[in-house]
Amino acid sequence: MSVTTLDASPSHILDNPAWAALTGPHALPHSLKGMGGTPIAERIGHAARYHQDVAPFHAVSDEDDARAWADLAALVGPGGTASVRGVTEAAQGWEVVGTGHGVQLVDTGLRAEPDPEAVRLGPHDVPEILDLVARTEPGPYLPRTVELGAYLGIRHDGRLVALAGERLHPPGWTEISAVCTDPAYRGRGLATRLVRAVAAGIKERGERPFLHARADNTNAIRLYESIGFTLRRRTVFSLVRRTEAAVLEETA
Repeated sequence: MSVTTLDASPSHILDNPAWAALTGPHALPHSLKGMGGTPIAERIGHAARYHQDVAPFHAVSDEDDARAWADLAALVGPGGTASVRGVTEAAQGWEVVGTGHGVQLVDTGLRAEPDPEAVRLGPHDVPEILDLVARTEPGPYLPRTVELGAYLGIRHDGRLVALAGERLHPPGWTEISAVCTDPAYRGRGLATRLVRAVAAGIKERGERPFLHARADNTNAIRLYESIGFTLRRRTVFSLVRRTEAAVLEETA
């Protein structure tokens, strides 16, 4: 695979999509929806995160800005952890405790179309969604992830067997996520149909689909490329933690 130069300027919005979403369409007060109007995100200065039952993502405005890391420290608290994109070396007062490598793909030729069997999923479907996600492991999905955008599913004999939906929402873009199919129903094109159906809703709003995948998930990447996505960039996702020394210094 080769990384295209498409939309690859240093300041492109997809270089920091979680921050763009958390400070854009998913920011307060726009994030007040569902579940009794509970916000889906919170922000302190140059740092933001989704609530822990919505998504595990944190973001800073600039990983080279000490102010952003100070704001993130205030957000997560003493000894807290944060899942951030693009960080390989921890800022002062932090340590990297885990990393994962991924790729970002953008729509350059996807045929988007509604699917007559796709149904809109909501909070009442969460137990079934979580069960399917646990068995297929498409990536993190939490009890309130369904509030981030439109999630569609296909049922067989009343049972949810395939899923895809919208997650990060930088202005002008929407991420397609949680693409998964029950192992007993794979090979029937259900995931492709749902990706096309989710994309149809995205494009109807005048936005453009993109998605992420694990760098080692070559089968998924090959599928996405075959239906019209292009690899834009590789990235790293890291779990960082406030160091004990930093916490002690703050409390001294």
